[in-house]
This record gives sequence, C-alpha cells and structure tokens, in this order.
Amino acid sequence: MIYIENILLCLIIPLGVSLIFLKGKVRRFLISFMCGMVACLFAAYIGGFIQDVSGLESEDVSVFLSPIIEEFLKFLPVLFYFYLFEPKDDDLMLMAIGIGVGFATFENSSYILASGAYSIKYILIRGAAVGVMHLTSMVVFAAGINYFKKYGGFSLAGIMGALTLAMSVHALYNLLVSTKNVVSYIGYCLPLVIVLWLYFSYANSKGIFIKKDYVSKGDDLI
Repeated sequence: MIYIENILLCLIIPLGVSLIFLKGKVRRFLISFMCGMVACLFAAYIGGFIQDVSGLESEDVSVFLSPIIEEFLKFLPVLFYFYLFEPKDDDLMLMAIGIGVGFATFENSSYILASGAYSIKYILIRGAAVGVMHLTSMVVFAAGINYFKKYGGFSLAGIMGALTLAMSVHALYNLLVSTKNVVSYIGYCLPLVIVLWLYFSYANSKGIFIKKDYVSKGDDLI
C-alpha cells in the first residue's frame, strides 16, 4: 500500500518553491503542471469512493467512469483559467498541456511505486500510452475550445462538446486496452497516433496550437 498524498507532497513542495524564481509562461506552465497533479489525486479519491459504494469491478470503473471523472477534473482548472484571464489561444493550450502532463506524471509515479519498475514493457506502456493519453485528451479539449473561438461558435455547448470529445478519446483508449488481444496494442498506439495527427494537421494553424514564435521580449512578465 502506498500513500499517494505523501507522494504528492514530496513532488509538489520543491515545485512550489521553484515558483519564486520563475516568471511568465514558465511559471504558468509549472502551476498548471501542479494543478494536474492535484487533479489526479482527487480523481483517485472519487474513483475509489465510487468503486467502494457501487460494488463495481475496477475494470468497469476504469472503462465507464474514469474517463468522465478524470477529464472533468482536468477540465475545471482550464475553465477557471479561461474565464478569469481570457487567455490567448496559445496560452490556453499551454495550460491544458501542463495539466495533462502533470496528471500523467503523478499517476505514473504512483503506479510505478505501487507495482514496481522491473518490466520495461510495463514502463513503456505507462509512459508512451497512458501518459500520452492524458496529454492527448487535454490537447483535444484545448484545440476544440480554440476552434470554436476562432470560428465564432463559442458557447457553453461548444465547451461541453470539446469536453465530451476529450472524454470520448479517453474512454476509447480505456476500452481498447481492457481487452487481451491485438486490439489492446491498437489502444496503446492510439494516443501517439492522435497527438501526431493533431500536430501535423494543425501545428501551423494560428490560434489552435502554440505558435513557434510565441516567446517574445515581454515573456518575462509574470
């Protein structure tokens, strides 16, 4: 048994102290990274509670409930940031990426501490499949929000549509990897395929992904 609260404290304290020395986009990315880690902790609490009170098997919770719980908790800080600061498209994407990477990092750290790191196959799956999946779902969500903003269709329905799309990507991954045959390997490859497709399709589209020249002289401002 591991105490994930203690793991979170061990990781987040030095990150929090480092904020004193950081400014601008680097600071915002690190804050979003820490928010992702906290979201992962709450997702573990909620998922475990629902599993205990409902009597569902862990696989059922993973396939049917985890995508909703985890994506919703990752969605909340992005929504808060969006409405409070009205960020530019690249800043919103940066925030979403930080949350996705922070969530994946903390989840993988907890699983590896609980299960060990003896199998290179398991480590690669945790990093290149599960970890990238959390990043991919947040990229999909932020890209959806930026798309609706860009084409004038932004509304509550658009936000919910982007969130539903992120949940669907997550749920599809969990469903595919829950099998024990070749379909599971398709699931393991799915996050990388999606994120590469998004990058090569839209990386040069202004207002969807982080622009290559987003670092400016004023970027050192808090």
